Amino acid sequence: MNLTVLGAGAWGTALAASACSRQPTLLWARDAAQATAIQRERRNTRYLPEAALPAPLAITADFDEAVAHGRDGLIVIGTPMSGLEGMLARLPADAAGVLWLCKGFQEGSGRLGHEIARDVAPALRCGVLSGPSFAIEVARGQPTALVAASSDAALAERAVEAFHGDSLRVYTSTDPIGVEVGGAVKNVMAIATGIADGMSLGLNARAALITRGLAEMTRLGVALGARAETFMGLSGLGDLVLTTTGDLSRNRQVGLRLAQGLALPQILAELGHVAEGVLSAATVLRRAQGLQVDMPITEAVVGVLEGRFSPAQALGALMGRESRPEH
Repeated sequence: MNLTVLGAGAWGTALAASACSRQPTLLWARDAAQATAIQRERRNTRYLPEAALPAPLAITADFDEAVAHGRDGLIVIGTPMSGLEGMLARLPADAAGVLWLCKGFQEGSGRLGHEIARDVAPALRCGVLSGPSFAIEVARGQPTALVAASSDAALAERAVEAFHGDSLRVYTSTDPIGVEVGGAVKNVMAIATGIADGMSLGLNARAALITRGLAEMTRLGVALGARAETFMGLSGLGDLVLTTTGDLSRNRQVGLRLAQGLALPQILAELGHVAEGVLSAATVLRRAQGLQVDMPITEAVVGVLEGRFSPAQALGALMGRESRPEH
């Protein structure tokens, strides 16, 4: 099966590097100079400098070549959420299968990936590949498990064929809504947990935030049409635990630095990469409010990001809430 990965960021590069020993894999970089440099140095020095790229991995900046390569096999979109709509609009409707890796809600419209695809490319066979996965660990061949979710079961199985191997396990799901909500909301919870850890609130507080964050995620997902059990899987609890506790998480780093009193623009400039939770938090809250779903942790994070609350004030608001049944 020919495999094309559109987007030479850290995650797209890592996934392409993982797959190229099993499938003829072509990685597309938007910038021609970047593509040339990656091909020459066998390393993505901008986004994944720690990982040497396998010899079989091909790189191009020619979009038409990249699409033609994966058209009858599998095309994976590795751009941030902001680039997903444009990519979907450029793909041929008869492509054999398309998956995206991005996690979040589209800024402005508030749409999830499947909603964007429904509006922009309704004829495409498409889905999402998600789960607890730091790019550098995948590139190094460290054990990782993902979930491929689509209403098209055959497409999810195509993802298994493309990526499942000794170091990367791929499960399937028919609940793309739940998988996407988990991938989006966990970023907001990672900011919350980073703030708590940056304030040295302790392991009890961290456990409470993760658990109640999972409850918020599940409530929103079910209201949007997801199945509750999806959130106990890789794209829900799994990704939530990884992103809230792993210091490789950019969203967690945002929270840690907010707790230090740094300004958000400075934090984002120093990170140098997209932290999707910053972009998604207000949208998550807006969609929750539209569905009358209570998400107090998300509301507190939005308040801190927008400068309306200090971390200490956000903590006080959460701890001051009235007691209620857990479920």
